Amino acid sequence: MTPAGLPVLKNLEALIEPELLNSFPFGFLQKNQFLPVRGQDGGVLIIAADPLQIDLGEIQRIIGKEVSLASAPAEIILEAIEKFYYHPTSSRKIIEDLQDKEMEVLQEEINGESGDLLDLANKAPVIRLVNQILYRATTMRATDIHLQTTETSFRVRYRIDGLLYDMFVLPKKYQPAVISRIKIMSDLDIAEKRLPQDGRTTFKADSQQIDVRVSIIPTFFGESAVLRLLNKAAFLFDLEKLGLQGDTYDTFSRLIHYDHGIVLLTGPTGSGKTTTLYAALSRINKPDIHIVTLEDPVEYNLEGINQINVNARAGLTFANGLRSILRHDPDIIMVGEIRDQETAEMAIQASLTGHLVFSTLHTNDAPSAVTRLLDMGIEPYLIASSLIGVMAQRLVRLVCAECAEPATWPVSLLQEIGLTETDLVSANFRQGRGCPHCLGTGYYSRSGIFELLFVDEKIRQLITERVSAGVLKKAALESGMKTLRMDGARKVLQGQTTVSEVLRVTQET
Repeated sequence: MTPAGLPVLKNLEALIEPELLNSFPFGFLQKNQFLPVRGQDGGVLIIAADPLQIDLGEIQRIIGKEVSLASAPAEIILEAIEKFYYHPTSSRKIIEDLQDKEMEVLQEEINGESGDLLDLANKAPVIRLVNQILYRATTMRATDIHLQTTETSFRVRYRIDGLLYDMFVLPKKYQPAVISRIKIMSDLDIAEKRLPQDGRTTFKADSQQIDVRVSIIPTFFGESAVLRLLNKAAFLFDLEKLGLQGDTYDTFSRLIHYDHGIVLLTGPTGSGKTTTLYAALSRINKPDIHIVTLEDPVEYNLEGINQINVNARAGLTFANGLRSILRHDPDIIMVGEIRDQETAEMAIQASLTGHLVFSTLHTNDAPSAVTRLLDMGIEPYLIASSLIGVMAQRLVRLVCAECAEPATWPVSLLQEIGLTETDLVSANFRQGRGCPHCLGTGYYSRSGIFELLFVDEKIRQLITERVSAGVLKKAALESGMKTLRMDGARKVLQGQTTVSEVLRVTQET
């Protein structure tokens, strides 16, 4: 209690309602250091740093309701105002804010260069603008925010379900202040404009903690930024929910319980390899097993697992980090990526000395991983004796459940993904019509499609003979392997995705 007998509150985030917060000018809240929240019985509770200095009559006139008072530390109130003021429900609000009086003053300062970048980046309109861009991205399920500088404009784009969408265009004059604000948030050097910079920050949206990886690069027309949003609450650690089905799921589940050997995941950037690795590690993580990972960077913390962040500047690379891990008595090792011969050789030696090793490669399909290792200079007999499985994967968008309807596809397209007339008997083709839930795209969320190469005796013998990826693929298909396109076709038959999605993310060679 305060001297005046008012309650003192510290956990404010659960009480905040953005619409109520937006009833007051940002500067008014900041100057008077108070926060309006929803009280009991539909009333309004004013949480102030100094409740005795608050003009209750003026506040009641603004909101038209009776108010009561409480207290909280000034720093907590100011932080909450900065984080939660203007939680937009539409991108139109962001554009409207560019015309307010504070923005007009800011525009004059930018044009006249009357203030330095640090001062401009901490102006209320800039803080609000960046917060709105972040919050809007979370409400639209964006995984990345692209702030792209062009010759005449400053574009904001969101990556949603793997595809980029233009959201709105800001006047280019705001680019220096916005980029500087992002640098401040992620502890980067605002004065450095000639070199790329990487950083991290966090923010909260709807009681969820969002980690942000920031990458800023100098371009011909000025600095551009990409913000990767990592929502821990929405991250999947459950192997069953990744999209693995049938024999592929059974075989992969068996592989991750081997006591030694190498399991590789392959695919382009953004195909979900890290998610699959984390799900596998979560499945096998037990108190009696020591798991150590080496990642660049560590994206999510897994409880009970020792995770190491690669730091090339400090001399901690995948290769020498792996060498140190082996002296740390691990049972299972996860190496974020095999990039060179030294790392590959260390991973193979680790598997041959009784460790289960997980890692990734950038190849288009599973058999090509063997060819990539051979190209790195690894001896065929070492690959054959250590490799136990390679799984390639892609992500396909799923049909929106809110607007799904029956669909028909041209026979030529069905044949292109490998479906026959026999398959069509049990088909349940669906496509999304487009609705507000899926932002008019017809798709909502994503799932994996997989191609698992199990290294049996036949495949092992072919590896020692240095056969091509094509020969390996043919042998694997004869042993029951399903290609990426075949797995995608299975999801089309089930009505989970569409033919065009499968064709978009796969290519047959």
